[in-house]
Amino acid sequence: MTSTATEQLSTTTLLRFATAGSVDDGKSTLVGRLLHDSKSVLEDQLEAVERVSADRGQDAPDLALLTDGLRAEREQGITIDVAYRYFATARRRFILADTPGHVQYTRNMVTGASTAELAVVLVDARNGVVEQTRRHAAVAALLRVPHVVLAVNKMDLVGYEESVFAAIAEEFTTYASELGVPEITAIPISALAGDNVVEPSANMDWYGGPTVLEHLETVPVSHDLTACPARFPVQYVIRPQTAEHPDYRGYAGQIASGVLRVGEAVTVLPSGRASVIEGIDALGESVDIAWAPQSVTLRLADDIDISRGDLIAPAASAPATTQDVEATVCHVADQPLTVGARVLLKHTTRTVKAIVKDIPSKLTLDDLSQHPSPGRLVANDIGRVVVRTAEPLALDAYADSRRTGSFLLIDPADGTTLAAGMAGESFASKAGTAEVQDDEGWAF
Repeated sequence: MTSTATEQLSTTTLLRFATAGSVDDGKSTLVGRLLHDSKSVLEDQLEAVERVSADRGQDAPDLALLTDGLRAEREQGITIDVAYRYFATARRRFILADTPGHVQYTRNMVTGASTAELAVVLVDARNGVVEQTRRHAAVAALLRVPHVVLAVNKMDLVGYEESVFAAIAEEFTTYASELGVPEITAIPISALAGDNVVEPSANMDWYGGPTVLEHLETVPVSHDLTACPARFPVQYVIRPQTAEHPDYRGYAGQIASGVLRVGEAVTVLPSGRASVIEGIDALGESVDIAWAPQSVTLRLADDIDISRGDLIAPAASAPATTQDVEATVCHVADQPLTVGARVLLKHTTRTVKAIVKDIPSKLTLDDLSQHPSPGRLVANDIGRVVVRTAEPLALDAYADSRRTGSFLLIDPADGTTLAAGMAGESFASKAGTAEVQDDEGWAF
C-alpha cells in the first residue's frame, strides 16, 4: 500500500456492521458480492472460490464461500459461526460481522451485533417478513443498533416488481419502528446478480435510493464516545519504584467514553473517594487532555487505594453504584441459567461474585410476548434477570452507554460465559423481584 493510500485510510471513518437474516436469504452471498465488487478480495482467494465452485459444477463463482470459512459451513451451505471481515473503500473502513440465520444461533447474532453501529437484515423477496426476520429486528433493537438496513434480496426471482418490495418494506418498517429502531432504510437487491449491492441496478429504474455500499459509505457514524460522560476503568496500577521514578503511581487503562482533562475533579468508584487528575500520560508523553478510546495512564493528586476494577469518573457525572442489577440478558451457554445460580459478573475490568435472584420473564421474540417466571433460561433465550452482587458496581444504563452498561455472567467453576447482559430497561417489561435464600455463604 502506498503512503498516500495509507494516509487516505487513516482519515476515513470506521463503520462496524453486522448482517442477519433467515436461512438461505443470501447473507453470505451479499457479503461476498460486497467484497468482490468493491475489489476487496485477494486474487488467490478468488481463485480458490472459483476452483471450489467449478468442482461443484457451478458456472459462476459461489461468492458465499468468501465468508463461510468453516468446513461444516461449506458442506451444509449455511453460516454457523460469526465471520468477521475487514475491508475498505476510499470513503470508509469497515468491520463486518456475518452472523448465522438459524434460530439456534441467535446467540451468535448477539455477539456480532453487540458492537455494530448498523445491521443489515436480509429478506427473501419471495417469502417476505418471516418469524426470524422479526427476531433479528428485535435483537437489533435490544442491542440499541442505531441504523438498520432492510435488504430485500432475490428481487430477480420476483421479476423486480416494485409492489413486492414496497409491501415487504412497509411491513418491516412498521414492526421495527414499534420496537424503537431509530432509522430504517429499505433497499431492493439481488446479491447473486449484483443489483443495487455495489452498482445501481438497471432492472429497477423505479428505485431511486442508494446501493447497499453507498449507504454503508455515507450513513452517519454515531458512535461518538466523547459525547458521553467520561468513564475510565482501571486496568493496571503502575508503580515502577525506580531511582528515576521513586514515587510514580499511575493508573493505566482505556478510556471507555468521554473526555478527561488535567485538573478535573474525579471520583473513584466504588469507594467514592475524591481526587483531582494531576497528570495524563499517553504514549510516553504528558498531555493535558485525553478522550475515548485512547489508552492512557492517569496520575491523581491524592494517594488513594485504587486497584484493577475501580472506575474513575468526573465528580460531576459519576454513575451511581448498586448491588442490585436489573438487566436483559441473552443466554449463550448450553447449560441453563437458573434462579439461585451463583455466578461471576464481569463489568469492564471488574469481576465480582453474584447470585441470580430472579428471572422475571423470558422474551418470545417472534411476537414480543413475555413468558413470566420461566425459572431458567437456556441457550439462545433472551430474558430479564435480577442479579445481586457481592460488591457495588458502577453501572450505566445500556441505553446510555453500550460499553459501560454491558456485562457478562460467568460460571465460577470453569470460566464459561453464561450470558451477555444489558443493564437497565429494554422493551422487555419490567417485573418484580423474588427473594431467594442461599445457604452456602453467597447471600449478599
